[in-house]
Amino acid sequence: MSTALATPLPHGGASPQDRAVLLLLKARTFIALILVALFFSIAAPNFLSPDNAVIVAKHVALNAFLAIGMTYVIISGGIDLSVGSTVGLTGMVAGFLILHGLSIGHYVVWFNVFEIVGIALLLGVAIGAINGWLITKLNVAPFIATLGTLYVARGVALLSSDGATFPNLEGKAEHGTTGYPLIGTLSFAGVPLSIWLLVALGVGAAYLGARTPLGRHIYAVGGNERAATLSGVKVNRVKMFVYMFSGFCAAIVGLVISSQLVAAHPLTGETFELNAIAAAVLGGTSMSGGRGRIGGTIVGAFVIGILSDGLVMMGVSSFWQTVIKGLVIISAVVVDQFQQRMQQKHALQQRVKGA
Repeated sequence: MSTALATPLPHGGASPQDRAVLLLLKARTFIALILVALFFSIAAPNFLSPDNAVIVAKHVALNAFLAIGMTYVIISGGIDLSVGSTVGLTGMVAGFLILHGLSIGHYVVWFNVFEIVGIALLLGVAIGAINGWLITKLNVAPFIATLGTLYVARGVALLSSDGATFPNLEGKAEHGTTGYPLIGTLSFAGVPLSIWLLVALGVGAAYLGARTPLGRHIYAVGGNERAATLSGVKVNRVKMFVYMFSGFCAAIVGLVISSQLVAAHPLTGETFELNAIAAAVLGGTSMSGGRGRIGGTIVGAFVIGILSDGLVMMGVSSFWQTVIKGLVIISAVVVDQFQQRMQQKHALQQRVKGA
């Protein structure tokens, strides 16, 4: 072993420059959020107005719901491309039940709003279960399995109305279907219900990952599936859970959007999966699995949301917005790979020091 290699480095084996770079890389999402917010506060003077801040927060919440579910799917080593279609389908099912009820023979069964919400959420979970079943039981690659359910769910959403919109979802008192728009318009202490739901889901998801055996198993499966299996982890159950949880999160978005618009459209949610992946990756979730945090994902969702709304306020073409989002995803993955190499270098230096 050479003298240069064996010479201990200060502060745990990393040079001051390397430690500074690692610190910046770990804080990259917060830095990006600050820079993006500062840029648009200057480029679009009304961007930080209270009214616009509420609008941005509502848009961020929609992306964050999907990104939270996507985070655990990616941590487990998978991917879920079906979330956008699940958003559209769950909204259409809710709209259909409000306007037409459920025909059983010569009778029509009408559900109240709570039951409709429950049915939509169960549908999202069922779509996730189908994804999990295809992946765990039939050994279909996650990309292909969820791509297939993306098309199936979108097709069913279109068939449910022949491609038309379900409008005027206020419901009728005689059918007991009123109150659905409150999901999208209700506020507590001046904060929209969707934000409160995001806080509750984010806290619950973060607790799951940090404090429960299931959370540790999700990280173990994504880090090394073979080792997790040998350690007694029920790998298939873990995978089923993360896809069902992702479907549940997507169903929430479908309900919130259709209630905010008081209408359901079968194409709602197109490309939403890209924003969810971007937020998760930007927040530090590794596409190779085994690493990520819900807090980072939510910050990443704020970056994507502020970027999207800021570009709209500046009058930037939607085509360029798509290009910019793609560049953000690529940049996030490149930075993540660089961070992993830096951490591996640091770990190697620590091993050399201890040798």
